[in-house]
Amino acid sequence: MAIRFDHKPGLVVYITAGDPSLAATREIVLAAIDAGADVIELGVPFSDPLADGPIIQRASERALAHGTSLKDVLALAREIRAERSAAGLVIFSYLNPILRYGLGKFADDAAAAGVDGVLATDMIVEEAAEYLAEMNRAGLAPVFLAAPTSPDERLKAIATHSKGFVYAISRTGITGKQQSLTADARELVNRIRRWTGPAGEGLPVAVGFGISNADHVAQVAEFADAAVVGSAIVELIERTTSEHGPEAAAGAVARFIKGLRLSATALAR
Repeated sequence: MAIRFDHKPGLVVYITAGDPSLAATREIVLAAIDAGADVIELGVPFSDPLADGPIIQRASERALAHGTSLKDVLALAREIRAERSAAGLVIFSYLNPILRYGLGKFADDAAAAGVDGVLATDMIVEEAAEYLAEMNRAGLAPVFLAAPTSPDERLKAIATHSKGFVYAISRTGITGKQQSLTADARELVNRIRRWTGPAGEGLPVAVGFGISNADHVAQVAEFADAAVVGSAIVELIERTTSEHGPEAAAGAVARFIKGLRLSATALAR
């Protein structure tokens, strides 16, 4: 198994595990993969998600209210891997749940579940020696966040220690939908490429935070390897569940991703 982007543009899809339920999340993830998602970021709900906007905060609150734990998310990952052997699968978490679980135990259990990589949002590369050692020992790809405000020294370290892909944040601030991309995203990716290598040859770079429609994805395809879509999908799950019930969420997400990929591919030509 390896994280790869077989489509152009590549799509990384974030989903909060346990919202509206673990069973529904399983069906949503499988539908997202079948609809064209290259990589799934399986979000671990957390009580204090400082980097996330109100949409993902609400999803985390609902998932935690159902009792969703990191152990549950790893069990879900194992089920997803059994059903879709080729899909990229990343655990997306804040560091606290991982440390409470036990870093070494988490690395072992994530690898045993068939997880490809881990993105710990508040794990900074300068303090990641033990974390990186455990990821490498277990054969997991550590994915780090790179921000427009990151100095070159940090970008070099992020590019050096990341595997799978580098997650470039399109803007400073929290997650959430936005109307347009800033020039910061293109400039940041160009800076990261100094250490990852050219597009299609070195470590892939995915752009996230605010990517919510086909036009955004097509824009990202001009200078990055993949787009990360999170809040738009989490909001769609929230709205569909409220209006039509949780059983309708998987179909809604699949239609959104198919439309996103078709439209973005056409716009990118």
